[in-house]
Amino acid sequence: MSHKTALEIRTDDDDQSQKWLLPLSEDVFSSYLSQAGEIAQKVFGEGSLFSPLLFGKFFDPADAFPLWDFDPELLLSRLHSSSKISVDWSEIDDKYIFRAELPVGARSVEVALCGDKENLIEISGIWNVGNPTGRDWKIRKWWEYGFVRRLEVADDADCRKMEASINNDNGTLEIIIPKSL
Repeated sequence: MSHKTALEIRTDDDDQSQKWLLPLSEDVFSSYLSQAGEIAQKVFGEGSLFSPLLFGKFFDPADAFPLWDFDPELLLSRLHSSSKISVDWSEIDDKYIFRAELPVGARSVEVALCGDKENLIEISGIWNVGNPTGRDWKIRKWWEYGFVRRLEVADDADCRKMEASINNDNGTLEIIIPKSL
């Protein structure tokens, strides 16, 4: 029997464009990862939802990725073949289901519905125990302290009614988003 912890879905009604002020570029990420420790390698490693290289080419995780515009089998085929898959999503009649393994060492995880874009969700958290106090870590070199992935879901998703939980047994985040009727 798995033990799940429900997560509160935060609603960010303010302007999110300034939240992650320092963009993460490919050269900065490569330089950082080459010097980073073992936990950072696991947080941002191949197959992690929070890796900028998750989908085969560099993509800043703070930018919205239009996840439901892609067929999951095509997009994740490289990860399936390498057995490094830690993210999966699917669609059934009345809802969308998204699952992802959380980074080892994640201390806190937040799921947010971003601003007036009702189909943009943000998954973020802190992994570095040495993070500065307060929420200002997100405007500096945020990848040294936390992780983020913004996902744009299908237009018929009703994100205002989504539910999120963490499976405490295996560290898997599950987000269920009902479809609009």
